[in-house]
Amino acid sequence: MRLELRTATAEDTRAVGSAVGSLLRIGDAVALSGDLGAGKTTFVQGAARALGFAGHVVSPTFTLVREYRGRLPVFHVDVYRLERVQDVLDLDLDEMLSEGVVLVEWGDAVEGLLPEDHLSVALTSPGTDEARRLVLQGAGPSWEVRWSRLEDATAAWRAAA
Repeated sequence: MRLELRTATAEDTRAVGSAVGSLLRIGDAVALSGDLGAGKTTFVQGAARALGFAGHVVSPTFTLVREYRGRLPVFHVDVYRLERVQDVLDLDLDEMLSEGVVLVEWGDAVEGLLPEDHLSVALTSPGTDEARRLVLQGAGPSWEVRWSRLEDATAAWRAAA
């Protein structure tokens, strides 16, 4: 299961995050990857908005975890500065997953610690503007069930084949 999307603006990237967020449920993990400035936090802003959080979403780089309360709790995690697997285990992602959804910036570095059933979102910036390429990959049975709904929700940003 793989989707390739393109967004022209930061607001489009937020809208894709919102489309994904509308499908998230307690226990879901999303691994976000991409260089600095690729749009990971912008994506989370949209997902948090879809999950009922109306406040300001900022990168958790220096705090490691930010929690946002909406209709579902959103745990926004940044593992960029963590050097050991034990540091990630100490965050207790399992506890967060039992209470809400977890969106992990630099999640590709810890994907093996996420549930087998999760969504990966790789963001890249092909130029100097706000345009982004997003590749979404679903793993596990719960994403198989939701995949057609995700395709429909993100159809406006589908990249040309």
